[in-house]
Amino acid sequence: MNLLDLTFSTPAENLACDEALLEAHEANGGAGVLRFWEPRSGFVVVGYANHAGTEVNLAACRADGVPVLRRCSGGGTVLQGPGCLNYSLILKISEDGPLNGIPSANRFIMERNRATLADLLQPCSSRREEAPISSQPGQSLLTSAATVSIEGHTDLAMGGRKFSGNAQRRRKNFLLFHGTFLLGFDLSLIGKYLAMPSRQPDYRRDRAHEEFLTNVPVAADAVKRALSEAWQARAPLEIVPHETIASLARNKYATADWNLKF
Repeated sequence: MNLLDLTFSTPAENLACDEALLEAHEANGGAGVLRFWEPRSGFVVVGYANHAGTEVNLAACRADGVPVLRRCSGGGTVLQGPGCLNYSLILKISEDGPLNGIPSANRFIMERNRATLADLLQPCSSRREEAPISSQPGQSLLTSAATVSIEGHTDLAMGGRKFSGNAQRRRKNFLLFHGTFLLGFDLSLIGKYLAMPSRQPDYRRDRAHEEFLTNVPVAADAVKRALSEAWQARAPLEIVPHETIASLARNKYATADWNLKF
């Protein structure tokens, strides 16, 4: 697989890059891609079918100048910002492989990511003896008994608290699977800009954002190295579809017609 560590200056370009990579591979084929990016400022991202007025506190976002964008994949609404590490996988679909269907693709990709993060966090957890649920909202939790688990369909959690959400978009020959790791994000901001989700996994149990989410104490570079090794993504991606990214950012991801379509 090819590796691309590339963060653009605007939220629209960062979202557009994922779609452009998917469409370029669908049209031209090629090896898969693992991309990393880290937002430089805060913004909201709603899932493709989400109703922005239901999932987002639009008045607060307008008042504070927090952009609201829509991504091309499904899943729920998230708040992005410094302390979030995003990754994107572009993978080829084969008729007899685990990526052939949505549930099997979820299981295959999430299990590889789960095992990678569990191995990465194990040295930390063996040295910590914190309570499974921290008394400080948003504080990272680690305990020798805590394990990384797959919850819902595409969440990673530790001690019952989510630190990674993921989603996918499929084309005929390739799929995009992307998600976020909370590594040092200010979780207190989420309740200000996001409503309680209209749909939630059973394991959430109606917990508020700060009681449901957690950061995991690991450096972004360590996560990048571990995932790159797990997905055998080593060769730098040489051809980046910059023109398509710019066009999608300008004509789609920066427009109210797309971002507030629902």
